[in-house]
Amino acid sequence: MKCAYLRHMRYFVQLAYQGTRYCGWQRQPHQPSVQQTLEEALTTVLRRPVELTGCGRTDAGVHASRYFAHFDGPEKVPARLAYALNQILPPDIAVYRLWQMHDQAHARFNAIRRSYVYRIALEKDPFHLHTRWQYPRARKADPALLEAAAALLTGFDLFFPFCKTDHSAHTYRCEVYEARWQFGDREWQFHISADRFLRGMVRLIVGACLNVAFGKLSLQALRAALQQQRRLVPSWSVPPDGLFLCDIRYPWRFEEFPLVSEDAAATH
Repeated sequence: MKCAYLRHMRYFVQLAYQGTRYCGWQRQPHQPSVQQTLEEALTTVLRRPVELTGCGRTDAGVHASRYFAHFDGPEKVPARLAYALNQILPPDIAVYRLWQMHDQAHARFNAIRRSYVYRIALEKDPFHLHTRWQYPRARKADPALLEAAAALLTGFDLFFPFCKTDHSAHTYRCEVYEARWQFGDREWQFHISADRFLRGMVRLIVGACLNVAFGKLSLQALRAALQQQRRLVPSWSVPPDGLFLCDIRYPWRFEEFPLVSEDAAATH
């Protein structure tokens, strides 16, 4: 009698996506998601059901230039799996590499640092319609006040003022490692890194920085809201178009694990 037991291996996938057409990473009823699209592609290529666990949720319209997910699959996968996936995935999702990991590796729970960048275009740009927030009025914002508002963040570890009202967070505690603005002639960027983020947190922070820079919110009021853990008035969640999840850090180096598939044509 044949043994019914089949050995499974855990795999990490590195991918990127433009989130404009999707309700976010996570599966939602009757809405297209990145997770569902990639699971269906993996199921087609591997000829078996595949369930993915992502490194985190991204909201509708938010992008990821460096994202990781894991799944349990057969002991051996095709060497050209990444290439095969990219042949059937839509153009706004790309798979770069797959590694074979130890069976306790977890894309979400093992992540120790996450980084986002928010991009603001200072002029109308037809070539980045969905990957920049096109907001020429930002030129009137005071860069010194933008930087001062961002500098406040690393002094706190509770962020209730920057959490959407329809959240499911059990704690507002986050360790923010970096929060800074970068100014260019045609684009301004906000960079932030933390161990975790609350739902909608980065977009609310960018809106708060701009409100300070436009004189609609004082630095003292922003500091008081963080100290007292209360809602900001006014509160501004900027559009998702300019937001990118751009890096995830783990307590290991991926070079320590076998690379089982890579699409050289898609690698950036």
